[in-house]
Amino acid sequence: MKIHEFQAKELFKKFDIPIPRGKAAFTVDEAKKVAAELGTFPVVVKAQIHAGGRGKGGGVKLAKSAAEAEKYIKQILGMTLVTHQTGPEGKVVKKLLVEEGLNIAKELYMAILPDRSNSTILLMASEAGGMDIEEVAAKTPEKLIKVWVNPAVGFQPYNARALAYQLNFDPEVTKQFITMAGKLYDLFMKYDCSLLEINPLVITKEKKLIALDAKINFDDNALYRHKDVVEFRDLNEEDALEVEASKYNINYIKLDGNIGNMVNGAGLAMATMDTIKLAGASPANFLDVGGGASAEMVENGFRILLSDKNVKGVLINIFGGILRCDILANGVVEAAKKVKLTVPVVIRMKGTNVEQGKKILEESGLPLTVAKDVWDAAEKVAAIAKKAKN
Repeated sequence: MKIHEFQAKELFKKFDIPIPRGKAAFTVDEAKKVAAELGTFPVVVKAQIHAGGRGKGGGVKLAKSAAEAEKYIKQILGMTLVTHQTGPEGKVVKKLLVEEGLNIAKELYMAILPDRSNSTILLMASEAGGMDIEEVAAKTPEKLIKVWVNPAVGFQPYNARALAYQLNFDPEVTKQFITMAGKLYDLFMKYDCSLLEINPLVITKEKKLIALDAKINFDDNALYRHKDVVEFRDLNEEDALEVEASKYNINYIKLDGNIGNMVNGAGLAMATMDTIKLAGASPANFLDVGGGASAEMVENGFRILLSDKNVKGVLINIFGGILRCDILANGVVEAAKKVKLTVPVVIRMKGTNVEQGKKILEESGLPLTVAKDVWDAAEKVAAIAKKAKN
């Protein structure tokens, strides 16, 4: 789960992590009031969307006067902001963060994330902070300094000291950095974060270390422990079909292809998507109904999948174990009848009650094609995709 920058900074406040003075605003008048309350200029007007690259897209502006602040507030609030993370369709800005301007002497980058390759927590930092950190990672990865923390031992001051040394901090800033890194690590662990990122982390001309930005993602599986975080969820920032799927505990992620697919099991889903690509088509989604799905879940998954206007054909790949093939078939037939099926559907089933499932599909009177194996199914949907393209 993602949250906005201003919400992440609320969590930073709880852990006494230094941030600029500022406040979120949802209307032009609210934003103007926040700018006035800050008392001094310049102020920074920042679009609040769940995507990076806001500055390059025109979603972050430095206002040197009240008139400029009003101009940028009106310009950004309500705009469709396009960045490298939003896709060409962009996102409409419905919230702003208005903050005090700082006397920035240096911009840095810092992040904390789990390193699953060795079961540790990775602390990562770079002197090359700012908007182009992705380019730094791609072209000069040696500029990203990494330190690993054993979660059984926990964060130790020497972890941050090792980073500070390579970041060329003077003693005054090093002391602040060690304290801040410890608090960031505590936040990361206590809130079951999957990513904590500050870009930029700044040193001011007054030698103060301040988190100018804040990005936090959370492990969805741990949200039951954090009701305060769940309240931060902004459904307007999520894909409508993904929100709908979450109501039924269906794992759904929208992609940019035109072949919808429904599978039971994440590993099988990934393999199915790869097979679709190998056959020359492109998946429109990841949809895992789970090993123990009911006919109702299958029906809801199928309905959600077909709600995507880009879908020109569907591949259903089910291994019948806990989810029996006859239950799947009943769910597909009922959903197809209710949504008035308008695209071809290819189904590959193996496992428990597979013959009963095939019989249900064949007797449904619906345009449902049963494939003999995964590759046969992939070839059939690839042909569908090619026909739709032509």
